[in-house]
Amino acid sequence: MLLRMSTMKSTESYWDSIKKLKKTLIAADGVIVGAGAGLSVSAGFTYSGERFYKYFSDFQEKYGFKDMYSGGFYPFSSSEEYWAYWSRYIMINRYVDAPKPVYNELLELVKEKDYFVITTNVDHCFQKAGFDKKRLFYTQGDYGLFQCSKPCDIDTYDNEDTIRRMYSEQRNMRVPTELIPKCQKCGSPMTMNLRVDNRFVEDVGWLEAADRYSIFLRRHEKMQMLYLELGVGFNTPVIIKYPFWQMTVKNPKATYACINYGEAMCAHEIERQSVCINEDICKVITDLKNMKVT
Repeated sequence: MLLRMSTMKSTESYWDSIKKLKKTLIAADGVIVGAGAGLSVSAGFTYSGERFYKYFSDFQEKYGFKDMYSGGFYPFSSSEEYWAYWSRYIMINRYVDAPKPVYNELLELVKEKDYFVITTNVDHCFQKAGFDKKRLFYTQGDYGLFQCSKPCDIDTYDNEDTIRRMYSEQRNMRVPTELIPKCQKCGSPMTMNLRVDNRFVEDVGWLEAADRYSIFLRRHEKMQMLYLELGVGFNTPVIIKYPFWQMTVKNPKATYACINYGEAMCAHEIERQSVCINEDICKVITDLKNMKVT
């Protein structure tokens, strides 16, 4: 089914939209949260500007890239320098708490509902905020996991101890050689469990989460559902955005909500079933939490 994209030009005021969304949330039989990078950006996990220079000014001075994302693709000449960069990257985006409590406030909104979360984010913020692990599907991996770069199997490995040592023991943009991770089974270099190419490992935990999500969808497909999309752009719309649109079309009792600063939109076919709010997610979540409805 092809859907026509339409920028939502609602005549409702911001507060009317907030009230409508809060009432929809209260009445919903279930909520599926679809979260993209914009949610973590709203929580303070920015990859450029002041935060980038705070942690990577030495790499910026030497190589010229101006954001963490670009640095992640740089062809460093040694494994020691590669892991110096990536251990900082993972440390500040996975093992340090987000500056703003957006995820915690989101949990307060949905914790009494029958909810599930699907996300392309890999920073573990949902679990750190207290979301039920069995109600989470991280489709694109986790900064906190290593996998074999080959890969020789479908296992993943917790990396916290290694990353913390790399972060604290690196000097002059290099980690000690003995800290460079190798696959215990084949000896190949380890890499992050991130979906960047066809070598991404879908481990047992990933497969079980995918199954739980599919079961949740089937169980709720005819119920009064809220598809709450937060900060999802158009890099990978086939994972969250387009499926949410399709499910809303098929279920006349469903509501699609898109909260995304600068990119709040929906398919033309579901405009009457949609709430699109073009505002910072942090502000919207706080206002939703505090909104009293009668």
